[in-house]
Amino acid sequence: MNSELESSAAHKHTIPVIDRMMDLLGALEQRGSGMTISDLTAVLGQPRTSIYRILNTLQQHDMVRRDDAGAYHLGSRLLTLASHVASRATDIDLVAIGQPFIDKLAAELGEGVKLSVIDNEGILVLAASQGRREYALTVAPGQRMPVHAGAASKLLLAYLDPEEQARWIDRPLSAFTTKTITDPKRLRSELARIRRLGWAQDKGENAPSIQAYAAPVFAKTGKMVAGVSVPFLSGTEPARMELIRMAAIETAAAISQAMPA
Repeated sequence: MNSELESSAAHKHTIPVIDRMMDLLGALEQRGSGMTISDLTAVLGQPRTSIYRILNTLQQHDMVRRDDAGAYHLGSRLLTLASHVASRATDIDLVAIGQPFIDKLAAELGEGVKLSVIDNEGILVLAASQGRREYALTVAPGQRMPVHAGAASKLLLAYLDPEEQARWIDRPLSAFTTKTITDPKRLRSELARIRRLGWAQDKGENAPSIQAYAAPVFAKTGKMVAGVSVPFLSGTEPARMELIRMAAIETAAAISQAMPA
């Protein structure tokens, strides 16, 4: 009875339009292919005019986007907000600390640069900086990446405690290309190698045409808290690949040095 009274009291202090907005965002979350105003009206049981006004407001703030077919999807602003939530969860503002360094690296290399972490849902790109070089790959904060495929993903997985690492490895692992490691034994061997080397390489595990290098960022406690990665197109000359690898390692070390005590 007390819990019912508390729930009723709490409900009196909410704002109905925000409740409807959250219901709408929740509906879009469940439908990756997008939803039209008619779809949302049917699912939420709200008047069409109310749905339209909420969507219009959210669109102004990049919280939703409308595609050419008239369907609405979750917007890019939510990805940025999500990256800051993960950052605060570590008690270290990794975005504030790391962004200047990855911006500098992107400017020097001309390639896109990412700062990624691993959380309960997998790999999350916390911060990114776009490269200005021709054919530089587009990177964006808020992206979710496979936990077992890619340079940053393998790097972050490699530094987990054995029990936590096993939680990710001892499950079906999808193959995205012929280079994706899906055998748990082979993956464990690769992760051990990464820890020995102190950096990771992607030779086309997510997409055949994309490679990458990644290096670890450590807190002052010695715990790895993030990975700096630089994706680039396959066919890049070996000398430039080595330049990218060393630059990623040096930038990750510089961010580690900038971490608070």
